[in-house]
Amino acid sequence: MANGKLSTINNSGFGTAPVFFTAISTILGAILFLRFGYAIGTVGFWGAIIIVILGHLITIPTALAISELATNTRVEGGGEYFIISRSFGLKIGSTIGIALFLSQAISVAFYVIAFTEAFESGFYWWQMHFGFELPRQAISIPALGILAFIILRKGAGMGIKALYFVVGVLFIALILFFMGNPIESDEALRQPGNNFGFFNRDNFFLVFAICFPAFTGMTAGVGLSGDLKNPSKSIPIGTLGATAVGMLVYFAVIWKFSTSASQADLMDHQLIMSQIAIGGILIIPLGLAASTISSALGSVMVAPRTLQALAADKSFPFRRFNLMMARGKGKSREPFNASLVTFGIAFLFVAIGNVDMVAEVISMFFLITYGSLCLISFLNHFGSPPSYRPKFKSRWYFSLTGFVLSVWVMFMIDPLYTILSYVLIVMIYLVVEHYNKNQKGLVNIFKGALFQLNRTIQVYMQKNQSEAENEEWRPAVVCISPHSFERDKVLDLMKWISFQHGFGTYFHFIEGYYSKQTYTESRLILQDLINLQKEEDNALYIDTMISPSYTSAIAQVIQAPSISGMENNMVMFEFDKNAPEEINRILDNIKLTKAGNFDVCIFAGANSNLRFHNGIHVWIRPTDLINTNLMILLGYIIMAHPDWNKSHIKIFSICSPGHTEKTLEDLQELIASGRLPITLTNIEIISSGGNQTISEIITERSKNAALTIMGFRDEKIKEKGGAFFTSFKDMGDILFVNAAQSKEIK
Repeated sequence: MANGKLSTINNSGFGTAPVFFTAISTILGAILFLRFGYAIGTVGFWGAIIIVILGHLITIPTALAISELATNTRVEGGGEYFIISRSFGLKIGSTIGIALFLSQAISVAFYVIAFTEAFESGFYWWQMHFGFELPRQAISIPALGILAFIILRKGAGMGIKALYFVVGVLFIALILFFMGNPIESDEALRQPGNNFGFFNRDNFFLVFAICFPAFTGMTAGVGLSGDLKNPSKSIPIGTLGATAVGMLVYFAVIWKFSTSASQADLMDHQLIMSQIAIGGILIIPLGLAASTISSALGSVMVAPRTLQALAADKSFPFRRFNLMMARGKGKSREPFNASLVTFGIAFLFVAIGNVDMVAEVISMFFLITYGSLCLISFLNHFGSPPSYRPKFKSRWYFSLTGFVLSVWVMFMIDPLYTILSYVLIVMIYLVVEHYNKNQKGLVNIFKGALFQLNRTIQVYMQKNQSEAENEEWRPAVVCISPHSFERDKVLDLMKWISFQHGFGTYFHFIEGYYSKQTYTESRLILQDLINLQKEEDNALYIDTMISPSYTSAIAQVIQAPSISGMENNMVMFEFDKNAPEEINRILDNIKLTKAGNFDVCIFAGANSNLRFHNGIHVWIRPTDLINTNLMILLGYIIMAHPDWNKSHIKIFSICSPGHTEKTLEDLQELIASGRLPITLTNIEIISSGGNQTISEIITERSKNAALTIMGFRDEKIKEKGGAFFTSFKDMGDILFVNAAQSKEIK
């Protein structure tokens, strides 16, 4: 949740079923009954198969992206809008969200108008008996009025109950359709079985544009996010389940149509399904009515929640309008006012009676939304921000494929509508940007991705960074040591930290004055170090530093800009536990690094072999208030490296007697809110009462740990000096951590 803006939208407690049924009822909707037979008759069996495959090459990556993004953040009201705005920022999110809301609101009218086609025989009867054609609005306007009454009076709960009923009718209609017999005819052209081919390839994308709205239904259930008990579970299962079931049903429908009706019949009869299904004259119009009204129900439950979430984020330039639309009714915060606006738009288009001209624009906006969701997923994969820890993981190439195909298909359907759609999007963005200058804009979309590119692009990213307190923390660690060839453990540690989430620079220190001789020596050493570090998973930048003293070398290093384009924020010192006198040189220079507000880490390397399966132990003491989050984050970041693939993190917290339960509760909340891969069984709370010293407690439990992380304070250096760092002789490798300021685990 950003700035608590959506805190007014509470969960009603729906499970996974409403997500699935809302999506599947929209997927198997008007297009299936009214236009899919025509599509098969126009482009043939294989053409229709390609339409379904191409459509799902866009919708499946989008479903995967939604599932991934929904498990990476606490999803609240607004569905797709919420996911986009919390990933791209409110400016981009509001821009796409407004277009998405308009598409959803107009979709209500589209489905209600399609609903009237279920009464096709009634319109023919009227014309034959009364001599004039009854307008479709005679059915569509009362139908929309009844729908509005149900939703406004009873809310989403009543909508869900009605949805279960109409979905039941829909599936009965489909079952009877599949049980039906082929249409028999004496005419050769009317014989079933002449559909197997790929016809009229020039008209393929025209037919695709007609059919694609059917596949857009897979995200319909996402809009119920604010009413779900567990969105991170219900959205992936419901969305992916509906997508998979819908695709299989469409493949089966293509086969049934192709083997049951001729090409001529498929193109001539809008409700050809009624001639194939058992009891089709009755059940297919009922199925059409059920599918369209359920799709309308799905859209009318989703659109107001999108508008409510937009208003809660103050996306519109009118303060009073934002307050009215964000207001909810009752304990479940039903979007009553937003529903009124949605129905107002729907009534307008139902009264017009013909949405063919805007149908392609609606598809364009849905494609923009899908492309955006896929792009968000791809950029998060590419940028690898530490906060991107979804429980459900897709693949970057799926997301990239979905984004590219969305843009390509838009231009293939209609280049003019595509351009007009993007022009409208730009205009909306400019308005939103003008009234929300303090919110994240376009530059924030690519920050994570730019981090992985070369230093030139990193300089651009640095110039466009916002205030430091608003940035997500990444480690940019620098280390300088003269013992590069004798001690490789600190190089491994730097490699782990800089593998995915951060950036590391390691300097080999050469004591002396800069000269041709020392420069030549440094180049040879650098090449040797690079050759030693040549491996696929090593992202550590290595260089050399020539300086008269260790202190002067540190002063040079901490003032130099990082090759990554972001400023260094952490200094790593190292010493050998078998040479404890080295700690004095480190302590003499800590004050120098603290002047630059750096986080300070001291790595104490042991001669023992590293056993990854023994895990990382993080020790938290009552005095580690500032250090705690940094220690836990470093443990998580190190664990991201493949070397630690089969390892684990264990947290030990030392507390005062009587505070065990409160300490455990605080740690559990920290781990749950940060989505950290630490199981509750790997948390141990230790009371400090007893005869053991803290050093003895730590040594006893972490003697065999692969790596132990513990904090230290400046006061500890003044009190004990180097004795504190050398008192853990019987342990393995230790990383001592001192944070300049507390870090936020996002």
